[in-house]
This record gives sequence, structure tokens and C-alpha cells, in this order.
Amino acid sequence: MTDASPEEASIAAAPWLREGGLQKLLAALNEDGEEARIAGGAVRNALLGQAVSDIDIATTTLPDETIRRAQGAGFKAVPTGYEHGTITVVAKGKAYEVTTLRADVETFGRRARVVFGRDWKADAERRDFTINALYAEADGRVIDLVGGLPDLQSRTLRFIGVAEERIREDYLRILRFFRFFAWYGCGRPDAEGLKACARLKDGLANLSAERVWNELKKLFSAPDPSRALLWMRQTGVLAAVLPEGDKWGIDAIHGLVRAERDLGWEVDPLLRLAAILPPDAERAAALARRLRFSRAEAEALTGWAEAPAPSPALEEAEFERLLYRAGGDGIERRLKLALAAARAQAAQNDDALMAAAGYQRLLDILGRWQRPVFPLRGKDLLAHGLAPGEAMGATLNRLEEAWIASGFKLGREELLNILDEERR
Repeated sequence: MTDASPEEASIAAAPWLREGGLQKLLAALNEDGEEARIAGGAVRNALLGQAVSDIDIATTTLPDETIRRAQGAGFKAVPTGYEHGTITVVAKGKAYEVTTLRADVETFGRRARVVFGRDWKADAERRDFTINALYAEADGRVIDLVGGLPDLQSRTLRFIGVAEERIREDYLRILRFFRFFAWYGCGRPDAEGLKACARLKDGLANLSAERVWNELKKLFSAPDPSRALLWMRQTGVLAAVLPEGDKWGIDAIHGLVRAERDLGWEVDPLLRLAAILPPDAERAAALARRLRFSRAEAEALTGWAEAPAPSPALEEAEFERLLYRAGGDGIERRLKLALAAARAQAAQNDDALMAAAGYQRLLDILGRWQRPVFPLRGKDLLAHGLAPGEAMGATLNRLEEAWIASGFKLGREELLNILDEERR
């Protein structure tokens, strides 16, 4: 972000702002005394030079008028949140959420009774953080009504107005405070915000599991969530949402983030979560159920917890046998966490340096490993005269063990020869 004064702040250089569909939509919404502006995260990220995925528009037009104008411009309008004033407009293949200016009359946790209006400051003041309440005109000129630009300049995450009031409107804002700090904050979080999060953390128990996990995933996906996690621990928020890791600690996160950067690993929120949990399969499964993980997420976390922890000195043949029996995904996460921890100690500890080299060697083997296919099936044993049943299953398992012990080298005929020898 540049040091431009609030009067000079602009996102005119953002390439997405010049797209024809967006400009045509803004022009239609700005006709006849009405006003429309880009709102929120798109403005924030454009000022920071970061990627913009979703573009939201705030407008003085009422929902029915928004629909009429969007359709008049040749766009599709879908009333996705009509009662809250939100219309999704699809313009030249891109979706924009267009929402009428609002002011809260009463709040009920996540829900609020709102009235539509034309007061831009009232609309800004009902949002969560100052850096999320910026607007931009169609020409890129930024409008700041709550002090968001100075906070963005200093990377300060601050609630709009009284922090406790903002949180009581929706307790998810506690997690959003730490998530946005992880992505955009610098130094120490705003003191009033921290105190409010600590005082009101019990309200997190009222949130749905899905909303909590969605926020946590976004936090764990930040470039470096370690400072945010530290403050979450300090305020008691981390123990409130992740009690499974409360006694384990978050120290491993620092080394993991450094390893990701140094070794080019893709950010994996589940790996980062695993870094602050004990490798206990029962607790991992309970956490996955509590936070309503998807099946794939639950299997990934429990797979990590159940996976054996390979010794860095393991020989390649033995490691490949381990991979065949246990599967590669859980072991990969185990190795990455072990490597990150060893690298963090390697500068002061020669044993850790050697261990790091060993874990990296195993990861290299894993990277090129392809699971071999056992060449025998039950039908092969049937054709060889064995009767179906438990005895045949036991024979198949015994032959598979012989195949594994050979380094997966025995072929179908060789295995059947072993069977013949056993039956003589």
C-alpha cells in the first residue's frame, strides 16, 4: 500500500476494476441520483496489492430496483439474499453480490433485523473491522468513513466502534478478529479488541460447528498464522475452540511455516492443525466429529494420527514396506512435521541436523513411490483348486506377506509356485 493521503487513495490501477461488465453494472446502478460503490475486501486487497476473488457492491437502490437495473443492462439477477437486500448479478460470466445499504435495528447473534437506507456512514459502521469498511467509486477513488485507511497503512486490525458491541452482534467476529490479524495484521493486535475477545469468548459456544471450522481453516491458511495463534492462546480463545490441543502447545507452527517457505510446500491447513495437536487417533476423530469435518478432512486428520512415525534412519526397502501397509498420506504429514521440527533445532544440534537429512530422504522416496499392486486375486486361488472361505483368505494374506518381504518382486507364477510347494 502506498503512503497516499485518504483524499488521494485509489484502486484505479486494479485490472479487475476496468472490466466491462463491472463498469456497466456500476453505471446502471449509479443512474438517476442513486449511488453504487465497490465495498469491503476487494478494496482492501486492491490497496494492499493482493489478489481479489470476490467483488461486492453496496448500493442505495432497493432490491427490486437493483434487479430491474441489472436486467435492463442485460445481466442476470438472482435474489440470493433478497430479504437482506442482496442480489447476485452475473455480468459477463462473473458474479457480483450487490447489497442495498443497511443499518441494524436489532441484532440476534448472527442474524439482525435491518432497515434499508441511503446513509453510507451508517452502512460502514455496521461492519466488523475498519479495514473491511472501505468503499471505492467506479473510477477507483477510495471512500473511508471509519478510519480504515490509516489502519490498513499500519496493518492494525480494529473493530469499528465499541469492540464488545460488534462481537455481541455475532460471536464469530472473535475468530474473524484473529483470522484477519493473521492475514493483514502486524505487531500486537488492538488492545481493546483483544480484551473484548477474551471477555466474550464463552459466546463462541453458541456458534455452529461449521462456522467455527470454516473460520479456523481460513486462519490456518494464512501465510503465517503463528502470531494469531499465540494471541488466541493468550486470550483463552484457542482453548475454547480447540481444547484438544490446549495442553500440547503451538510452538511447532513456527518451524512448520519456515519449512513450508524454504522447501516450497503448499500450505495445508490440516497439517498446520495437526502441528498443534497430539497424534492421538481417538482425539483426532472426536475433533473431526465435533467440528463437522468433511469425510475427506476427517480421514486426513485421523490418518495422520494413526500413521506410524518413521525413524529418519529407516532403510528404503523397509520404508516402502511401511508405506504399503500404512498408506502414504498420513506418513507424509508425519514426516513433514518431524522434518520441520528437526530443521528448527538443526542449527544448535548435530543430531537434529542428521535427523532432518533422514526425514528429507524419506520424503524424497515417498515423492517417487507408487503403490505396487499385489499380483494375486482370490480367483487365482480358486482356479488353483482352493475352496472359498477363511482358509483361502488366510492363504492369500500369507502370500501377500511373502510378496512384501521380497520387496514386491515376486510375480504371479512365483507366488503360485510357493503355494504349490506348501501343498505338497
